[in-house]
Amino acid sequence: MNQKPPTSPDRKTNGSNGKSLTKILVVDDDADMLRLLSLRLGAAGYGVTAVDSAEAALARLEVLRPQLVLSDVRLPGMDGLALFDAVQARLPGLPVILLTAHGSIPDAVDATLRGVFSYLTKPFDGKELMAAVERALALSAAARPVAGSAGEAWRAEIVSRSAVMDEVLSEARLVAPSDASVLIRGESGSGKELLAQAIHRASPRAHGPFVAVNCSAIPEALLESELFGHVKGAFTGAVAHHRGLFQSADGGSLFLDEIGDMPPALQVKLLRVLQERQVRPVGAQQSIVVDVRILSATHRDLDAALAQGDFREDLYYRLNVVTLTLPPLAERREDIALLAQHFLQRLATKYSKPLKGFAPDALSLLSTAAWPGNVRQLHNVVEQVCALATTPLVPLALVQRALRVPTVEVLGFTEARNRFERSYLVGLLKLTDGQVADAARLAERNRTEFYRLLQKHGLTPGLYRGESPDGDNAEPPVAD
Repeated sequence: MNQKPPTSPDRKTNGSNGKSLTKILVVDDDADMLRLLSLRLGAAGYGVTAVDSAEAALARLEVLRPQLVLSDVRLPGMDGLALFDAVQARLPGLPVILLTAHGSIPDAVDATLRGVFSYLTKPFDGKELMAAVERALALSAAARPVAGSAGEAWRAEIVSRSAVMDEVLSEARLVAPSDASVLIRGESGSGKELLAQAIHRASPRAHGPFVAVNCSAIPEALLESELFGHVKGAFTGAVAHHRGLFQSADGGSLFLDEIGDMPPALQVKLLRVLQERQVRPVGAQQSIVVDVRILSATHRDLDAALAQGDFREDLYYRLNVVTLTLPPLAERREDIALLAQHFLQRLATKYSKPLKGFAPDALSLLSTAAWPGNVRQLHNVVEQVCALATTPLVPLALVQRALRVPTVEVLGFTEARNRFERSYLVGLLKLTDGQVADAARLAERNRTEFYRLLQKHGLTPGLYRGESPDGDNAEPPVAD
């Protein structure tokens, strides 16, 4: 059966099996080659997007978020190697396979030294191509099951659909199987401990303990004992042996939060533990072997701390084998509505309230707020509105209150004047104890006109002097 050439440079082919969830971006200016690659990959069950230039590929990169780029080297405009450099700048670690009819050993060496996953020469062998594709996808951090599947359980607590978070999670998934120490950077409240837990769950240590400690929350005098343990009688108050968090985390992961606040004296002892893989409890004569993976986090600028001598350089490099940086919530605004609804559903169950969601203007305010406290602040705001809500949809006023945002209402001139008039008349009636004649005199209006204003705004003078409204209403207007 003959195949028609693509009618446009952008063509998608979806297979019928689970591989179609894996997206491959194919780039070639030869229409016949583009068709051949699309058919071959599509027949293997992959989702294929085909374009005829590097520029077109880059335009689709962020939206498509492919797991693999397969590109010709010789392209009009930007060539394949330049495309590779641009891809790595935008999505580090995304595998790229290059194809060329002008292959040479120097070209192949240069490409692989620059990080290109594979370099194949046209005409290529179909089996060789598919084998390279499968190897690249197997090693790709982005080639993971879709969110919500069983394979995503490791990151189930991290709710996101933003490209920047997707990249962080891809890197986290890639580093998880190793025992490399990971330093997580990010502002307070951005979810550093959640990411550490996700890395632990995706690692071979997932069945072992995950132990977390905030280094800034424990007094310096107690932190050593808390980390390394102590023996009975080691100091006043040591009435029993204490294992310490390193021993508690044996076989699992230890998360050292706010590591940048660790006192210098303890930095030395921590470095020794990391080097020797042994801990010596306070007051003990012998060390104890521990098998622990270290995950750490900080909101501080450790590079500045190094320059100032507040943090040891040798410890820094022990902890900072791999760095992951969590973006602030303000840089992942597409996640705000998703997170808010996620928190609302959980908290509605907690408070036994039939909450369905947020009113549109309330959700708009959440999505545009500054969020200096990041995800933690968003959770607190949602919890507050959940506790106070009395309707299925959370109104704008509750969100404004939780965010401490002044209520600013833009009114038309007529409505603003009416509100002022009513407020002014109420003030006069209160001031004069509901005496219309006195109130009219203060307003510099005759009684007939003043009564007309009261009727316009539905105000009853008798209510302001503790008498029955009927008595006042019975008083006929008198013209001056």
